[in-house]
Amino acid sequence: MEKNNQTRLFSGKRILVVEDEYFLADETRRRLEDLGATVVGPAANIRSALELIAVEQVDAAVLDVHLGDDLVFDVADELERREINFVFATGYDPSFIPQKYEGFALCEKPAELEKIAVALFGPADGLKRLN
Repeated sequence: MEKNNQTRLFSGKRILVVEDEYFLADETRRRLEDLGATVVGPAANIRSALELIAVEQVDAAVLDVHLGDDLVFDVADELERREINFVFATGYDPSFIPQKYEGFALCEKPAELEKIAVALFGPADGLKRLN
């Protein structure tokens, strides 16, 4: 799949963005909207993210792992329970991510939307860890 075709996978999708750094959240929101996605959020904390999941249609999510002093894993658990695909985005060493999430896609920040698109909406051969 070509790079341009990969980002087209976002078109028409509702993407939850969970990111506590305003400028990164806003940049991700703008880039996703430019690709035809509707952004749910962005949510800057776990409580806001869980509230959005409860009331909004969400096709997939991009999760910043560190939200202030909290980790995003409660949000990941709820998304998994609802069978909603997600990727972790982090600028930190990913080795602290619990083994429970092994096999879920992981990308470094700033997010590479082409890789995220394939992980969330690409061929149905399961979620892949992105390096």
